[in-house]
Amino acid sequence: MIIFPAIDIKDGKCVRLIKGDFNKIIFYEDSPDSQAIKYSQSGFNDIHIVDLDGALQGKPVNSIIVKEIIKKVKSRIQIGGGIRTIDDINNWIEMGVDKVVMGTAAVENKDLLKIACDKFKNKIAVALDVKDGLIALSGWKKQTNISVIDYIKEIQNFGVSRIVYTDINKDGTKKGPNIKDTVELSNKVKIPLVISGGVSSVEDIKKIKLLSNSNIEGVIVGKSIYDGDIKISDLAELI
Repeated sequence: MIIFPAIDIKDGKCVRLIKGDFNKIIFYEDSPDSQAIKYSQSGFNDIHIVDLDGALQGKPVNSIIVKEIIKKVKSRIQIGGGIRTIDDINNWIEMGVDKVVMGTAAVENKDLLKIACDKFKNKIAVALDVKDGLIALSGWKKQTNISVIDYIKEIQNFGVSRIVYTDINKDGTKKGPNIKDTVELSNKVKIPLVISGGVSSVEDIKKIKLLSNSNIEGVIVGKSIYDGDIKISDLAELI
């Protein structure tokens, strides 16, 4: 199982949102590149980065920062936020990103998603931000009536490499991930899922690791690291 330490970037800084609310932002002291170096030196093979400015503006914004991170670390980089076009994807991949995570564009334009999957084999992931079983878009500002399971079933033969599944009600709360709903979803679809949102302790990670025989590929950990609830060294022991 892959453990993805997370870096969310806004205004050039590491941040976390509470339940996806851009009015409830916590800024952290470490710069994105210094945080990425910590993760890489601790042995994490993958880092999950979200360009929150990009998610809000509908286009990549923090590419210079991410480019510096790629230069400085050996870890694979998974990037999301504001990716709306084939050119956006191509630019990230040429920069050296391992996986490009499409969000809003993948839901609103399934034809674009299919083209991207065909053109960039095994490079495209889809981020689904979910509240009460329904998908939210545009940096969580727009709630839809689209069922997450119906949507995944529509795209599961496209060649999507993984789904990053975020429960908005859990994200940034440190109240534990929504394991039950994620496991139920993973049993109904073919695309591997990565759990995001709510991880509060090493014990949460251990519970998810016990699901290694399921269709759950990994877990993303963010706010609990920044707040010191999970030590990077303790998390690294679970890699």
